[in-house]
Amino acid sequence: MSTSRRSEASRDVPLHPGEAQKPRSRTASTAPVRYSTTPPVWGDQPQAVNRPSWGRGRWIAALGALFLTVFVIWCGYEATGPPARAGSPGLSAEGALTLAVFAAAIWLWIFSPIGDTYIALGAAVILVVTGMLPDEQLFDSLGEETVWLLLAAFVIAAGVTTTGLSTRAAAYIVTGAHGLRQLTHLLTSVLVATAFAIPSTSGRAALALPIFIALAKVLADRPRVVLSLSLLFPSVILLSAVASYLGAGAHLITSQILQAAGQEGFSFATWLLFGLPLAFVSSHLCAELILWLFTRREDRRKGLSISLHQVQKHSPIPLSGPMTVGQTRAALLVGTVVALWCTEPLHELHPAVVALMGALLVTSPRFGSVSMGKALKTVPWSMLLFMAATLTLGTALLGSGAADWLAHSIMRPLTDQGAGAGVAFVIVVVVMSTAAHLVVQSRSARSAVLIPLVISLAPGVGVEPMAAAFASTAAAGFCHTLTSSAKPVTIFSEVEGIDTFAPHHLLRLSLFLAPLMIVLILLFAFFVWPALGMPLFTSP
Repeated sequence: MSTSRRSEASRDVPLHPGEAQKPRSRTASTAPVRYSTTPPVWGDQPQAVNRPSWGRGRWIAALGALFLTVFVIWCGYEATGPPARAGSPGLSAEGALTLAVFAAAIWLWIFSPIGDTYIALGAAVILVVTGMLPDEQLFDSLGEETVWLLLAAFVIAAGVTTTGLSTRAAAYIVTGAHGLRQLTHLLTSVLVATAFAIPSTSGRAALALPIFIALAKVLADRPRVVLSLSLLFPSVILLSAVASYLGAGAHLITSQILQAAGQEGFSFATWLLFGLPLAFVSSHLCAELILWLFTRREDRRKGLSISLHQVQKHSPIPLSGPMTVGQTRAALLVGTVVALWCTEPLHELHPAVVALMGALLVTSPRFGSVSMGKALKTVPWSMLLFMAATLTLGTALLGSGAADWLAHSIMRPLTDQGAGAGVAFVIVVVVMSTAAHLVVQSRSARSAVLIPLVISLAPGVGVEPMAAAFASTAAAGFCHTLTSSAKPVTIFSEVEGIDTFAPHHLLRLSLFLAPLMIVLILLFAFFVWPALGMPLFTSP
């Protein structure tokens, strides 16, 4: 049966008992997105995706501009008006200007079609030109160790992907499944593991796309199963990013802002300790939720048999036979680099140095699998510049005192609650961070906006800044509501020749997944992470 033109009988099969599925219509004006088996340029590249055009939603943009104007006037009044009340931080003229520039950047990120990197760099340059920020701070951000770490990690990922190791390993694992639930959880485990091999959610989505296409074509006679898999891949990729320090640029930004505020920050090992359990639990819970919402009991009970031969028909990469020399070397290299990252206290080699050593090996003329030139072409330079610029903006908010003033001004009613202020603060942070993707699409931009405020306010309510920042960053990883909310969702929303999910499927999933993630992160913040060595509340 053709996957691009299913019969009406199979098209109208309900997805869940009591639910009637409406026929999927694809108008001629909606051209399918075409993908090759070669992954596109990797990275959570902060570019505009399906933002409101100037012709649509003008009243929303105008309302946002009105709020922006009122906010700037308020900042100006606070900076030049009467002194702040006792116990409250005041706002300097430098802080007011920094807030005005930052607020304008947020408005442009939300409403304008301009690329996020251009906006972030422009905001940083304005702060430098006006004297609010030393030019050395902007240039030094490009030389941060996190930028070098991410750059080298992308080079290593390019070498590993060139060998076809990841695709071969995934295909070998899923062919051992004998039922839909087993297949779903095997795929979930594989996708969680890719967080340590590729430092980008969109890169992982591009890598996983050929596997999904092959499975979808093998399972073309089971449309509900294909639908559930199309939701599973991007959902798990997004939720499992928190497992690795390099899983998203927002993780590095959070750690750098913490260090700029005088906090300890995170290493690869500490992030792994706190992030991997959450990634594992949330990913498998999401997998079960997708099975419950989009498949029937008979789908889950019906046997499943997928052979390497069937998958090989739809994959250009050889999946059988002994591993090649390049694949063996790639597996050893990734294992060694991750082991060295996790044991940094023993050998005291900086993670960026370890990554650079791995990058040199994977691109070496004799033993490497890719040339340095080709590997560097896969690096999302726009993402690295965006990280550097947003890191500069976040540091400026902290250094000028603007973040401290804004946090206390907005959250003053919360801080007056007394003993329950800390608990209420954590709940508000997690809920706001979960919903932030509806306003700011870039995860890195969300961290640049939220983390300085969270760090500034946390000590005042008796909460550890490190724990609050980690909870906020973990919650910001939820971005499943719209097809434009994250690039992995966009990639899997339109695949040529395969009927995947529609927007109403995403909304239905988010309706259940969002509260599930909020509760799960709160449970980790209050109970699991303190038991692992990251207390939530400060000592009395």
